[in-house]
Formats: sequence, C-alpha cells, structure tokens
Amino acid sequence: MSKLGLILNGIIKENPTFVLMLGMCPTLATTTSAMNGMMMGLATMVVLIFSNIIISCIKKITPDMVHIPVYIVVIATLVTIVQFVLAAYAPEVNKSLGLFIPLIVVNCIILGRAESFAGKNSPFDSALDGIGIGLGFTIGLTLLGIARELLGNGTVFGLGIIPEEFSMLIFILPPGAFLTLGYIIAIINRFKKA
Repeated sequence: MSKLGLILNGIIKENPTFVLMLGMCPTLATTTSAMNGMMMGLATMVVLIFSNIIISCIKKITPDMVHIPVYIVVIATLVTIVQFVLAAYAPEVNKSLGLFIPLIVVNCIILGRAESFAGKNSPFDSALDGIGIGLGFTIGLTLLGIARELLGNGTVFGLGIIPEEFSMLIFILPPGAFLTLGYIIAIINRFKKA
C-alpha cells in the first residue's frame, strides 16, 4: 500500500467511527459539541501515532507471551502524558472531557492498531497508519459533534447558526448521540451505494 494510501485508508475505508464502528463510548459521550469531539479525536490521535511508533520499534524485543501487557503499558504511559499536557495547557478541555481522556487507554482502536498493524510493520508505516486512523476518528467525532451541537444548541464551535427557539435538546442528550450517529452512517452508506 502506498504511503498516501495508508493515511486515506484510515479516513475512508477503515474509518473507526463510521465504518469499523470502534471506540463508540467516547464517540457517543464526548460529542455534545464540535470542540469536544475534535479535541477527543486529537488526543486519541496523538496517543495512536506515538503508540504505533513505539510498539513498532519494540516489537522484536517483546516476547509473544507478554506483548499485550507491554502494549497496554506503552499506551497508558502516553495517555498519562497527554492528560498532563491537557491539564497544564488546556484545562477547560481537560475538564470538559474529564474521565474520557484516561479511558483512551482501553480504546479498542488503539490496541487493535497496535496488534494488527504496528506489531507487524515499520515505524514510519505505523506512524502513517496512526495518522490515518487518528484523522478518521477525529473527523468522525468532529462531524458528529457539529451535527449534535447544531441541532441541539443551534451553534457550531460556539457560533450561533440557528435561532435558539429552533434547537432540539434531545440531540445534546445521550439518545441524540445514537440518532445522529445512525443518520450520519445511513447518509454515508447511501453515498457509497450511489
């Protein structure tokens, strides 16, 4: 696969949110606004890129019997670093995303890519895979956040678009996450078939 193909694969063919349907907990819980969705996606992408690189570099010295625990330790260390950076430089984002930042450790997207890709490929290709999958996840969360924020609050990234009296609170609540995700996936599938 070409270098550009590795990146596009994560955005289009293996999009974690809309195609593989992975990482649904942060997808549904943090996308009450476009900013929250984008920041959660970016935090996950940083962990994904660096965990892929590190795991690819240590794959030959990691015994098969303990490779999953080693991967988890690498991922947990990176998540801790990301959380400290957010707490220091973006405290509002850290507060807004709350518990979902530490839960990146158990995000199946990251461990899945470590197992299926980074453990079998070069560090450079693993970095590109992390960028592609991370961008796909970030785009997915941002689109879902934009739709939910627009329909639920009438805003996008905090900017008023629709008058407040036309907003529908359900789209900010948990059931709205399922509705919005379902409609976006239906629209994407419709365009795939066209």
